[in-house]
Amino acid sequence: MIASSAMTNATSQNENLSPLAVVRAKIEKAAKIAGRNPDDIELIAISKLHPAEAALPLIAEGQRVFGENRVQEALGKWPPLIKAHPDIRLHCVGQLQSNKAKTAVELFDAIHSVDRPSLIEALGRAMESTEKKPECFIQVNIGEEDQKGGCDIADTKAILQQCRDAGLPVIGLMSVPPLEVDPAPYFALTVKMAHDLALPAVSIGMSADYELAITLGATHIRVGTALFGHRE
Repeated sequence: MIASSAMTNATSQNENLSPLAVVRAKIEKAAKIAGRNPDDIELIAISKLHPAEAALPLIAEGQRVFGENRVQEALGKWPPLIKAHPDIRLHCVGQLQSNKAKTAVELFDAIHSVDRPSLIEALGRAMESTEKKPECFIQVNIGEEDQKGGCDIADTKAILQQCRDAGLPVIGLMSVPPLEVDPAPYFALTVKMAHDLALPAVSIGMSADYELAITLGATHIRVGTALFGHRE
């Protein structure tokens, strides 16, 4: 009876927590398991396809790092929120067209989807003209899937050199494992590749697997559904 009562109380406490508080607690637990400092893990709240109002409760709880997939959606949503909260940092986590490079550089503080020479050149020109340099991640097609963006694994070192030649401040790698398979080997490979390239940041893990990603070395996790609910 005592054990049953304790479990009921724990469940009840979790039900009273906000989605952000639940995710933060899970980040802390996963970091503890891995012997890591939870403060070293950046939670990016992915608000794509949700209205600006959906971000307000998270902002009120202190969340300041958000992510969007599309430049146009971000433009229509975030400028007023950033004006009200200048410490918000916005990440571009979706595929980026070269013709949107300048707008992306002006709007975002980090870009996670650098993956090809034409985009690198466009971003380099945009950074030179705007004198703004958002942090960059090279997206690696870690599952070698035709339908996904990202550079080939074998091309990552060359892409990194092209980024450096163009003046892009690359801090890490980003990847998205194939669906419906164990993501652990793909996370581990991304972390190893980043280590081998002497890059400090690894953007891996989403709502379904961010705890696993943390135990394997993620420095940035991209969480949407667990914070905002399912998108229409």
